[in-house]
Amino acid sequence: MENRRNPRLARERAKKLKEAREILAMLGFVGRQSNDGAGRTLLALLDLKPFQGWSDASAPMRGITPIIKFIAKEHGKPYKPNTRETIRDEAVKYFVEAGMVFLNPDDSSRPITSAKTVYQVEPGALDLFRSYGAATWKRKLVLYLASREHIRRERERVRAISKIPVSLPSGERVHLSPGGQNPLIKLVVEEFCGRFSPAGTVLYVGDAEGKFMHYEVDYLKRLGIVISAPSKMPDVLVHDVRRNWLLLIEAVVSAGAVDSKRRVELKKLFSGSKAGLVFVTAFASREAMRSFLPQISWETEVWVADDPEHLIHFNGERFLGPHPDVGTK
Repeated sequence: MENRRNPRLARERAKKLKEAREILAMLGFVGRQSNDGAGRTLLALLDLKPFQGWSDASAPMRGITPIIKFIAKEHGKPYKPNTRETIRDEAVKYFVEAGMVFLNPDDSSRPITSAKTVYQVEPGALDLFRSYGAATWKRKLVLYLASREHIRRERERVRAISKIPVSLPSGERVHLSPGGQNPLIKLVVEEFCGRFSPAGTVLYVGDAEGKFMHYEVDYLKRLGIVISAPSKMPDVLVHDVRRNWLLLIEAVVSAGAVDSKRRVELKKLFSGSKAGLVFVTAFASREAMRSFLPQISWETEVWVADDPEHLIHFNGERFLGPHPDVGTK
């Protein structure tokens, strides 16, 4: 409607979008990576409005929701809230992988799943975009493409330094992305398992960025478990071999405690298990646990990292063991 009332605005919006898509194509982005959504996302990351020239581009730090709001306001394309994943997975993700956009440049330890996650066009790319339409564009494009791989590798090196090393009982070591629940997951694997399942085999460790950091698919099959939707896995999965228990552990920072709904979901997900199911919610401290207490399901356990020797059992019928409805087959 707005475009019909203002044909000049409509023309400028269309022109900017066409130019943004052409730029992405010249940078090697293909298919969805250079479609209308990707073009508008680039314009939002550059804070570029329809009547501005490319020399006016800037590099604000923006999250997905601010990107969507900018596109709706300045480029007349409203997106529904459930399109956040589309913007992230079909545009921003590839910009980051190519080294054109930085992820959380203000805090490299912030997990990608954080509500505070932001993205920013890196300085070399910004300088390139500002030259679009100028006599220096072609020369700068050649130089930028030659240097982009170095930029990407350097950013990966910085993020790798901040990775969290986690030592499994087997002696194997995995590295989790920084931030979020991952420091707590490290404590679960190294502290909880060592105390309450010292002979346990860690079958799965989730990660905020790479969900399946450690995943023993064949071992799970031998236990009678085939997971059709791995995204619904708990944060840590441990088989206590001696007692034939399967410990399903959720590490909670901001959400994800084993409430009655989650317990039913996990029970269904692991319904084929030949091992008895034990449901555990882990918190970093009692203070962190406080607001979740009303949610915790009966017939589950709670472990608090700053009191690592103790468990809280919700019911009192037994201590850290499977219950009749989730016993061994």
